[in-house]
Amino acid sequence: MRRKILIVDDTEVSIDVLVDALDGLYEIMVATSGKEAIEIALQTTPDLILLDIIMPEIDGYETCRQLKSNPSTADIPIIFVTAMSDIEDETKGLELGAIDYITKPLSIPIVRARVKNHIELRLAHKCLKSQAKQLEKQNKELIEIGRLREDIENITRHDLKTPLNGIINFPELIKFQGGLNEAQTEYLEHIVACGYKMLNMINLSLDLFKMEKGVYTFTPGSVDILIIINNILNELEKHIKFKKLSISFNVNDSHSYFAIIEGIKSVKDRVEIGKQITFLVKGEHLLCYSMLSNLMQNAIEASPELGRIDIILSTAGDKAIISINNQGAVPADIRERFFNKYVTSGKRKGTGLGAYSAKLIAQTQKGEIKMKTSDEEGTSIIIYLNR
Repeated sequence: MRRKILIVDDTEVSIDVLVDALDGLYEIMVATSGKEAIEIALQTTPDLILLDIIMPEIDGYETCRQLKSNPSTADIPIIFVTAMSDIEDETKGLELGAIDYITKPLSIPIVRARVKNHIELRLAHKCLKSQAKQLEKQNKELIEIGRLREDIENITRHDLKTPLNGIINFPELIKFQGGLNEAQTEYLEHIVACGYKMLNMINLSLDLFKMEKGVYTFTPGSVDILIIINNILNELEKHIKFKKLSISFNVNDSHSYFAIIEGIKSVKDRVEIGKQITFLVKGEHLLCYSMLSNLMQNAIEASPELGRIDIILSTAGDKAIISINNQGAVPADIRERFFNKYVTSGKRKGTGLGAYSAKLIAQTQKGEIKMKTSDEEGTSIIIYLNR
């Protein structure tokens, strides 16, 4: 398809020269006044306008101004063709929106070259504009798909809670009926514990989404970190025994060293038998549990066999400090990105969300989290929360 050129000039000789130069290469339209040029441009939308400046009634400057002020014709490139060669004249035309100037007397090779270049630029601009519109459309579609996915995930999480009610509540009814031996009772308690763990995971997934969006409502209370660590270690006991790990505790400089063995039932027993101790922070129980559970699992996975994990709980002013140290080093390729989303190394089933969610949770609870690692000293995760 040949591109359309509108020639605007009130002098027949100038029109003939331009037509001879461009005829056969483009579809040529001619206007002999500014008013006629505007009408043709509105009706046909030419790809380029060659516009004389000195014309009766409406001169080239005013014609250009009107074309550029109309949204229907504003994007049409305009080249002034004139005998006026002063810098001020050229500057005025460019300020009104013209893209180029060709001075008379006309050189046919120059006219053809200038027109060809600007037509190609026009086509490139149209192509880019079309691509931009397409990208904008695709972006809107992706946003809509993202919203739909979020809605589906929220509905799925909500629907998962219904069957969990049965998993959590029916074991209690069975226990109430009696006639169970100790092992059966223990199995039922394990089912209930797993049910609550799943419920917490569902609730937390909703909460993490809100945290990412910055709309989570943090409701701090008094949380005993020792109770949470006790529950986590009980859940992870098999993994700890499998790697033959030992645990070192230091709570406010009260040091106790122990290995995971049968018969020890609570962290408090392990830390300081016979004394009622606590380590309280301002936070939410579920958030603290999830954060520490992820970090403890990471510490166990990173520890060498027969290694040791040190858990140090201390205070400094209004801050509670929780440090989890293991003898493994974070791989060099992810050290700078350790807390980033989806970062993992050497784990076939790893999601890369454990450290990321821990940082998000710490920040949501008005705290912070840091990591130090080296091949010589292993890895330390330090969490700072309010007391």
